[in-house]
Amino acid sequence: MDLRDYYKRRKHLAEISPFSGMRYNQEIVGDMASVICPPYDIISPEEQAAYYAKSDYNIIRLEHGMVLPDDTKANNKHSRASATFNQWLKDRVLVIDHVPSFYIHEHVFTYQNIRKRRLGLTACVRLEPWEKKILFPHENTVPGIKSDRLDLMRACAANFSPLLGLYEDMGQKVTKLLTSQASRKPAIDITDSGDTHKLWVANEPEFVQRVSHFLASKPIYIADGHHRYETALAYRDEKRQENPPGKGEEAFNFVMMTLVPFSDPGLIVLPVHRLIRNLSSKALAQFRSDLETSFESESAPLDENGVPEIRGATTRVLGLETGNVVALKPHQPSSLKEIMPQEHSEAYRKLDISIIQHLIIDKLTTLDKSSSLAYTPDMLEARGLVESGEYQLAFLLNPIPVTTIKAIADANDKMPGKSTYFYPKLPTGLVINSLEGTL
Repeated sequence: MDLRDYYKRRKHLAEISPFSGMRYNQEIVGDMASVICPPYDIISPEEQAAYYAKSDYNIIRLEHGMVLPDDTKANNKHSRASATFNQWLKDRVLVIDHVPSFYIHEHVFTYQNIRKRRLGLTACVRLEPWEKKILFPHENTVPGIKSDRLDLMRACAANFSPLLGLYEDMGQKVTKLLTSQASRKPAIDITDSGDTHKLWVANEPEFVQRVSHFLASKPIYIADGHHRYETALAYRDEKRQENPPGKGEEAFNFVMMTLVPFSDPGLIVLPVHRLIRNLSSKALAQFRSDLETSFESESAPLDENGVPEIRGATTRVLGLETGNVVALKPHQPSSLKEIMPQEHSEAYRKLDISIIQHLIIDKLTTLDKSSSLAYTPDMLEARGLVESGEYQLAFLLNPIPVTTIKAIADANDKMPGKSTYFYPKLPTGLVINSLEGTL
């Protein structure tokens, strides 16, 4: 049976498809480490400039182009990305794999002085609205970011960076198939800042069919890339309005995603800490008073090398006491059910980030509308920003287990935006997916 017929007969399944990816021509670009970069959302202006300088072919020019002072509606970062993209295709800087393929990505990196390995399958996944419960989100999104990504997608008709999706791999069936492919010589093998990336191109019919079959029965959970997924949905809807009804095989009905099992030992989830500034003295005083209503607090001196762990803390706060970290613990965890939003699931209401968001962050921003928030997964960076006076307070959160992420998604609930940081980010530039034509 053809794979498409299989999916049509079995509705409510995630459709996983090989695709003809575009990849850098290594004979032209040389060192592949010089042309990849992280996804747009973690690149600072300084890093953006550094990637521009690294190579004339760095993918930054497509993924996250520079804004120039004399930009117009007709000439801007997105139009320049489109022109560069088309020129690279014309000059064979980028070449197309004409046989639809799956791409296996091995990422080896160091975390807490331990070498880790994460193995993912890069494929095209059919876009489905959340309400169909085939793909599941776990975080809320911010509208402004999606607008920028949609403009880029309109200009270039391509996915430059893969989303990260998670699935359950009972019996390690998919992992065993990927591992068998990874015993061959990779098409790409690079080392970049201590990390190594290997990419295999796999298009043997039996492998493609078996992987697609195993994954079809699994729901997919969006780990990283909620904004890009919702952007891809909006783009698909636009293209459907512009084009006569097709068979659903048009490339714009899919999005590029790297799929990793929940059980992968290289799957690292970091918390995203909150920083706040521009709080008035009145708002700070009210905040201190409100803390006593809902939380017990415990102080500890800051360590020279970091921030001490404090058992049972929902969060640790920097900026309340000079030289100390203040740990907050709810007075009576059972009473949280009464004060947390009832429309959310029980898993959501017990979550540290939810408690801090509703009982502290939302109240602070309401008390002082001129206040502003920032986010970082780097605890030492958060500490430095408070000690320098750039931010008044930092809320250091606990990591969220992947089992909790899955439980909240299964309950059709979403965490507050920027609750998780999957480390390290997938690189941009190993393979590109065109949204033109059909799969």
